[in-house]
Amino acid sequence: MTVITRFAPSPTGHLHIGGARTAIFCWLLSKHCGGKFLLRIEDTDRERSKQEYTDSILASMHWLGLDPDEPPIYQTSRMARYKEAMEQMVASGHAYWCSCSPDEVEAMREKARAEGAKPRYDGRCRDLGLGPGPGRAVRLRTPFSGPITLHDIVKGDITVDASELDDMIIWRSDDTPTYNFAVVVDDMDMGITHVIRGDDHVSNTHKQILIFEALGHPLPVFGHVPMILGPDKQKLSKRHGAKAAVEYEKDGLLPAALINYLVRLGWSHGDQELFTIQELIDAFDGNNMNRAAASFDPEKLLWVNAHHMRNTPVAELAALTRPFLDEDLKDVDASRLEAAVGLYQQRANTLVELAKEVRAILLPAAALEYAAGAKEKALTAESRPHLAALRDIFAAVAPWTEQGAHDALHAYVESNGLKFKAVGPVVRVAILASLGGPGLPETMAVLGKDETLARMDRLLVQPV
Repeated sequence: MTVITRFAPSPTGHLHIGGARTAIFCWLLSKHCGGKFLLRIEDTDRERSKQEYTDSILASMHWLGLDPDEPPIYQTSRMARYKEAMEQMVASGHAYWCSCSPDEVEAMREKARAEGAKPRYDGRCRDLGLGPGPGRAVRLRTPFSGPITLHDIVKGDITVDASELDDMIIWRSDDTPTYNFAVVVDDMDMGITHVIRGDDHVSNTHKQILIFEALGHPLPVFGHVPMILGPDKQKLSKRHGAKAAVEYEKDGLLPAALINYLVRLGWSHGDQELFTIQELIDAFDGNNMNRAAASFDPEKLLWVNAHHMRNTPVAELAALTRPFLDEDLKDVDASRLEAAVGLYQQRANTLVELAKEVRAILLPAAALEYAAGAKEKALTAESRPHLAALRDIFAAVAPWTEQGAHDALHAYVESNGLKFKAVGPVVRVAILASLGGPGLPETMAVLGKDETLARMDRLLVQPV
């Protein structure tokens, strides 16, 4: 059997992290099994569905690397197929036309409540043999009793009795399918073998099982994952720091890091916290998804992202950083950018931070802006002579290498009986315009001899 999974978002908003995690689970399972991952856009809500959200969802999935193996399917293009399936169910006796108005149905439910019974449609049109007509809907002929069991790979078996279910509408009086009916027809036609989705769908699944059976189609494997909670154990929201996937992209997170973090929010593989994408594909077999809801932790996400940044090849990380550079640096030479990124790779937590840090390396000396208070703190009457002397010493270093700069700097400190703090800060402010940053010799090697000397010259003419 070829495993075929699907992700089925509604384009009524951007892809949020709960939906992203579901998509990731579906994608990973399909890749682990050598199967297919499909995408269905559930756009039948004409009022709330917007093309901008469809575009945003597709863009976010592409950014995450979750491209489907076939072109997306749009529910709005399948209305004729839904109608065909509805007519098939009516013809087979598994569904029937109902002429009851919404007011009549509500009156039935009120009567049931008054009698202490479960509010429901009373089935009065069930055996009338009605056909289509104005204001008429189609209802599923639900069995009067009997167990309906959902075999769930996350939650275990969940059984309800058919007597608990209504003869639900599968085709509305406005000639459109209901959600539960459309998704079953879609999953059937798409050959979906595994349905992984949020546990807010559990209440729908027993109804969908009846529709699958009525259409004579085997059931897919179901897995319902719990929602993601905030640190306070409440439903996750923006106040907890949660964002849409597109916002994490803008914030400079790596897609592999977000995938790693979200997968671990709902799945375990021993004590391992950090995974490459290939490691996740190898390990994710659909087992060990958590039954309990996990809490979202923005700080943990940043920690995971920092790990992935430190382990990304420099050339790849530089290419990912380029879109975050200021406009005046967007066209910087690739080799210069890679060298600058290499200096700060172990120090930045996001691509946004990295792009900001490498600016001090990529700008020419004349364009550097000294960090607030850095120049005043480092350049003093005592430190200026040391900077001037080191400038002349560095000018004589040949060839210009990291080791050469290191040896010259430390020889000066030792020969003058100094502590490094007597010269380190002023040299650092000269070459980086701040009191923090990567090691001086490696920074000077990346800058090159001429740029290093130009930066020292610039600070030397500043007033004390």
